[in-house]
Amino acid sequence: MPIPFSIVPDMQVRLKKKHPCGGDTWQVTRTGADIGMLCLTCGRRVFLEREEFERRVKEILETPTNKEMLNAIEIKPTL
Repeated sequence: MPIPFSIVPDMQVRLKKKHPCGGDTWQVTRTGADIGMLCLTCGRRVFLEREEFERRVKEILETPTNKEMLNAIEIKPTL
């Protein structure tokens, strides 16, 4: 059983198996029950179930910093 880890949008991962285009690096585009990924070699979008994604990850290459994540969230002032 794989060790659970935090999955956030814009993180880059390397999977165990290569994509048919030859690329093995992906960028996470969506999180939830399914994980949306973008192949950084050919641009193909793929969805995997969270459990399957966690099993297939070989290494985490890059994660967005907290500052980048906070900038991505729109904070609207309350009146």
